[in-house]
Amino acid sequence: MIFHVVKKELQETLRDGRFKISTAIVFVLLTVSLVLTFNQYQYNNAQYIEAQKNERSLWEEQGEKNPHSAAHYGNYVFKPKSPLSLIDQGVEKYTGISIFLEAHNRNEAQFSNASDQTALSRFGELTPSFILLYILPLILILIGYDAYTKELEKGTFAILKSQGISNTKLLFGKWLSVLIPIVTITTLLFLFGGLILSNTSDIGVFNWEALGVLYIVYLIYYLILTNIVLFISLIAKKSGVALVSSLVFWVLACFITPKIASNIADSKYPYPTNQEFSKRVAEDRKKGLDGHNPWSEEAKKLEEEVLRKYNVDSVHKLPFNYSAYRMQKGEEYQAKVYAKHYSWLDEQAQKQEKVYKSTSMISPFLPTRFLSMAISRTDYQSHRDFSEKAETYRVKTQEFLNGLTEKNSRYGERYVASANAWKKLPKFEYKPPPFSQILNSNTPMMLILIVWFAVTGAVLFFINKNH
Repeated sequence: MIFHVVKKELQETLRDGRFKISTAIVFVLLTVSLVLTFNQYQYNNAQYIEAQKNERSLWEEQGEKNPHSAAHYGNYVFKPKSPLSLIDQGVEKYTGISIFLEAHNRNEAQFSNASDQTALSRFGELTPSFILLYILPLILILIGYDAYTKELEKGTFAILKSQGISNTKLLFGKWLSVLIPIVTITTLLFLFGGLILSNTSDIGVFNWEALGVLYIVYLIYYLILTNIVLFISLIAKKSGVALVSSLVFWVLACFITPKIASNIADSKYPYPTNQEFSKRVAEDRKKGLDGHNPWSEEAKKLEEEVLRKYNVDSVHKLPFNYSAYRMQKGEEYQAKVYAKHYSWLDEQAQKQEKVYKSTSMISPFLPTRFLSMAISRTDYQSHRDFSEKAETYRVKTQEFLNGLTEKNSRYGERYVASANAWKKLPKFEYKPPPFSQILNSNTPMMLILIVWFAVTGAVLFFINKNH
């Protein structure tokens, strides 16, 4: 009996001109978005490989130079594109793609795509995630908003009941008929995307497991929306009321709730302005050791400690270049200052995220969005991980450069490193956290999504049973 209900509903859906037109538009949009994002991904990835190669060449070909001059010359590190950014680009267009590493300063990522875009970008971009999160739910509403109301309006509900079909079988039949077209479109998109990524070279490490989990997340999202749309259709008296109610829920869940949550998080845990943050860092830097200032109080304390340790009465008698040693100690202190203040920023971000995620209980869109970005490695935490590893590399680079001078010269001498010295610095290779770690850290969001499905399913089943 369920099969006949599904067959009847699908036939009605396929005969509907609105469904044919909207589905054709969605297929075109999905195809175009997939092609566009893949071309953009390949272009960005080619730029990444070329920029990384060129930057390393510039670093290695500096020629003979004082290591501290090389430290100020600096070098860039670049964030690789995640293969699943083909599906969801997340916050990547806002976070920047490269970080300039230099002595004494910790810099933010630069050259974000958003900085080069016009105000029209605020209306969204044509990406697979945009269609999956916003457009397919509209198609689902179009298919299912009158699932029950049309039976009442056409007088066919009594006929169905007279044929002996139970409320439960009718519900499952309509549930499957609403879900099948959306699942088919989603499956084709993910399958096509996976085949493209798995058969393309130089795209990073593609993981079928991650793509599969992302697919499941979107399926649960559509299961929840199906439950809600059918629930509205079940309790509404007219198809027009059901359609408007479903659209209102779509607007509230996908647009208004995320915006309200973002505003609450920003107002409760605000970020400092760039000027305020720089001022705080500068104030703390003044309190400690400055490697360039040998006459400061902290520098004098360090000199006394070193002389006492090596049992000499002059820095000239030390078995290493004390200037470079002091410079490195200054770098270490400044690195601690930056670590302190960036940790505070990270704490603010985590507090904002907790506020933001706490609203996931009132909108299934939010946990789906969080999980989509996290699995695609395009969320804030992924960018934060890259920034921290770049900073670790910067600190080690300064240690390497100061060490060259410290070990190869004496106090008062100007040391010039050979042209081959720069090749000894290890290359920066960013390794993202394993997928298992991402899953573990996002388990609460997955549980919230499952709770949404369980609760909406239970309510729909209970109302249908007593309808």
